[in-house]
Amino acid sequence: MLELSFRDPERLVTVAHALSTRARVDMLQLLSTKSLNIMEMAEALGLPVSTVANNVKVLETAGLINTELQPASRGAMKMCSRNYDDVHIVLNAGKSAPRQGLAKYEMEMPIGHYSDCEVQPTCGMAGADGLLVRHDEPASFYHPKHVAAQLIWLRKGYLEYLLPLEIPLEARIEALEVSMELCAEAPSYDPDWPSDITMWINGVEIGTWTCPGDFGDRRGRLNPAWWPDGSTQYGVLKTWRVDGSAATLDMQPVSAVTVDELALRRRPSLRLRLGVKPDALHQGGISLFGRQFGDCEQDIVLKVFYSLESEGKSL
Repeated sequence: MLELSFRDPERLVTVAHALSTRARVDMLQLLSTKSLNIMEMAEALGLPVSTVANNVKVLETAGLINTELQPASRGAMKMCSRNYDDVHIVLNAGKSAPRQGLAKYEMEMPIGHYSDCEVQPTCGMAGADGLLVRHDEPASFYHPKHVAAQLIWLRKGYLEYLLPLEIPLEARIEALEVSMELCAEAPSYDPDWPSDITMWINGVEIGTWTCPGDFGDRRGRLNPAWWPDGSTQYGVLKTWRVDGSAATLDMQPVSAVTVDELALRRRPSLRLRLGVKPDALHQGGISLFGRQFGDCEQDIVLKVFYSLESEGKSL
């Protein structure tokens, strides 16, 4: 499912535009069960090939479909597949929206730049040009080349990151958000392979997402050409948020933890851990996507909303 909100207004506008004509909606409906090329869609809809081709570009720009050139009897044909079964637009940000007037600090941590890990097979990592380490060899996760990872997978264990907090010493942190694309880790792939994936910040458990499976029914929108079909292809973009009242995951409550419990004040960094607990009900592992794999062009994104002490006293 693709979830859109006022937190990313540019993406919201782009997707809304892509859904604003009947032709593009009909094209998405055609792609609900199988991939089709432009000629096939034009014939099914009774539209000129040039019209369908132009609308494909709009849908591709919005990330709603994925296209791939395949050999044909005359040159190449563009095969189209749908990226999402559902689009959820959140127009009421509710209590979880950042308070107006707060300053924002934002940084993006490459997924390969973890500071600590504990990994059990199946496990491995891939970069833009090929596999980086030996498959199912946990010791290789400590090799320096791990910093180039664009896809990391592990069946059991955790990854831990130190994210810099470059904000004023007098700042009072009111809320933070962490987003990333991830899914479970199954042999090859399996959409029915649940995994309880938990996040911790500075040792405090924030909440758990039960991912329904490991997704490989189509190619990820950003995957490099060398990455094989029949493997994990894409994940789901998830956003954890902690503010003064509770912790949420995609705007749904996951725990009563508040930002004041995270001991962030006057610290130069934030310690973020992502893992599957040894006693988790669903131990289906983790696949974590960087900006060159999957569907979402990002790594781990941290947003911190804060006020300054002097501003707080004047309110």
